[in-house]
Amino acid sequence: MDNFIELTKLMTPAILIPLFPLLGFLLITLFGKTLKKGSGWLASAMILASFICTVYIFVNLPEGQSLNFTVFEWIKWGDINLAFGLLIDPLSLVMLLVVTGVGFLIHLYSIGYMHSDEGFSRFFLQMNLFIFFMLLLVMGNSYLVMFIGWEGVGLCSYLLIGFWFKKDAFNDAAKKAFIMNRIGDLGFLIGMFFMLFYFGGLDFTSVMIAAQTHEKGSALLVTITLLLFIGAMGKSAQIPLYTWLPDAMAGPTPVSALIHAATMVTAGIYMICRSNILFALAPFTLDFVLIIGVATSLFAAIIGLKQNDIKKVLAYSTVSQLGLMFAALGLGVFSSGMFHVVTHAFFKALLFLGAGSVIHAMSGAQDIRNMGGLSKYIKITYITFLIGTLAISGIFPFAGFFSKDEILAQSFANHKLIWGILSFSSMLTAFYMFRLYFLTFNTQFRGTDEQKHHLHESPATMTIPLILLAALSVVGGFMGLPAAFGSAHVFSRYLSPVFEGSVSIMGAEHHLNHATEWVLMGIATLAAIVSIIVAYNIYISKKGLPEPDAEVKGFAKWVGNKFYVDELFDMIFVRPLMVMSDIFFVLVDKLIIDLFVNAAAWVVGFTGRTIRLVQTGNTGFYIFAMVISIMVLLYCQLVDPYLYVYFK
Repeated sequence: MDNFIELTKLMTPAILIPLFPLLGFLLITLFGKTLKKGSGWLASAMILASFICTVYIFVNLPEGQSLNFTVFEWIKWGDINLAFGLLIDPLSLVMLLVVTGVGFLIHLYSIGYMHSDEGFSRFFLQMNLFIFFMLLLVMGNSYLVMFIGWEGVGLCSYLLIGFWFKKDAFNDAAKKAFIMNRIGDLGFLIGMFFMLFYFGGLDFTSVMIAAQTHEKGSALLVTITLLLFIGAMGKSAQIPLYTWLPDAMAGPTPVSALIHAATMVTAGIYMICRSNILFALAPFTLDFVLIIGVATSLFAAIIGLKQNDIKKVLAYSTVSQLGLMFAALGLGVFSSGMFHVVTHAFFKALLFLGAGSVIHAMSGAQDIRNMGGLSKYIKITYITFLIGTLAISGIFPFAGFFSKDEILAQSFANHKLIWGILSFSSMLTAFYMFRLYFLTFNTQFRGTDEQKHHLHESPATMTIPLILLAALSVVGGFMGLPAAFGSAHVFSRYLSPVFEGSVSIMGAEHHLNHATEWVLMGIATLAAIVSIIVAYNIYISKKGLPEPDAEVKGFAKWVGNKFYVDELFDMIFVRPLMVMSDIFFVLVDKLIIDLFVNAAAWVVGFTGRTIRLVQTGNTGFYIFAMVISIMVLLYCQLVDPYLYVYFK
């Protein structure tokens, strides 16, 4: 009874978590012109309020307990009742802390980054709406509520990627993101129809209970999970639905940070973790997830080697890191995948915001070939960016080391080949990230004199979030110390109530002996250090520079052009669809629709032109017509009474 009362007290702050960003969106929409620059502070305050509510629930929610309640009844017919409800448990709390905590820092950073933009208020109302839908996605207690947030973040990403809509290229990037996500969302939607038809509901509890009544590996469970994974492939940018994410860099840099670190791309990981029992019952799907994750991690890492746009390098690193997370999910180690989601949020937000600080200093330039020597001018950005680079490279004791090593250890215990591929992918990550770092901050400045004159550190609203994220990137990994350190894995233990169902289905994880763990950690660290040394030798010792695009030849040209995947999609899908639309336009629109519309217009016009001839204005003609009409009526009355009644 006491537990029930305590949980009831948490319902109000739980409801307020998504309502604060929604309120910010409404207030800025209505009063943005009056608030002006205050819009940024209001939007940030709303996210901070949500973060405070989340921390309050995190502190007061009893261990192992969850808060699952209905906000209002929504759709009900027959035996099916689809309510609008919220769920607060360890998994959703982890995501809420990331979304609101990192989201607040990105909002605060945006105040300085967007200070001179003419769409300042519009930017923050859309950012608040983005956070609202992401919170709804992770708080919903059913796939239906999750899908509302799922579609909402898709809409907001479209608006924010195309924020500078006066440039056609940015609009094209926004449309590409929107359309490619709709492909994945269709799979998610069909999967929901299957669950509704076969399981009789969409709330997580009833779906998981109903799923366990079916045989493990059944065609139904495999079909549903594959459809859900298609949705995750779109949102979390996995092969083949990944090409929208690098193009999404067209939006303002804080948008890139929000999409890559705290929202959007983490949605697919969260959805699969939330559906862990379903996926545990479908081993075939888990194998498919593993293959796609490994392939994406390696493929994106290779492409990252030859990218020269500072944000594009980070974008492909995100795709690669997401592949690593999906590989963890495919191995069935859901808590390891979520652990990397959290640490990745810290250092990827740091790297993107650091890139934004560099772009701010470089007057908008993004090509790392035209940078260099920035460490002298933007020291805070220089130091914090180094921390983020070390973290993503997997160097001890930074956050990325612990989460990445955990996934590599699990892959070694399950599939040695998978371990080898992911280790190689991690080596490439360390190389291209330090390639980016050395070319940006070290050697001599290669920009113009005007850019050099403009170089300066970013304002406090931008550097404070960098410092805080750098601190999280240093200490964040200690929440998941491996067993070899002789400490309990705090993060895994916290999430264990959420994943205990899937553990009982698949069996306990493979645990390595401590000696093997130490050896694997040593190999991973040594591989990263070797990659860094190679990058240092090429770009610092030998002062090498990436060649101009026109001079790139052979395999390097393929890598630099992203293996021409966009061109392939354009040839296979875009052009045929354009031809089909042209044919449709000619055959259906011009020959059928226009024919009927124009024919109707001609009939009306002809009738009007003909009848108006009767309106001559001649009194004699009107008297003549009246006499003729009277004679017709008299004739009908005398000869054919029925005809008379008709005319009368």
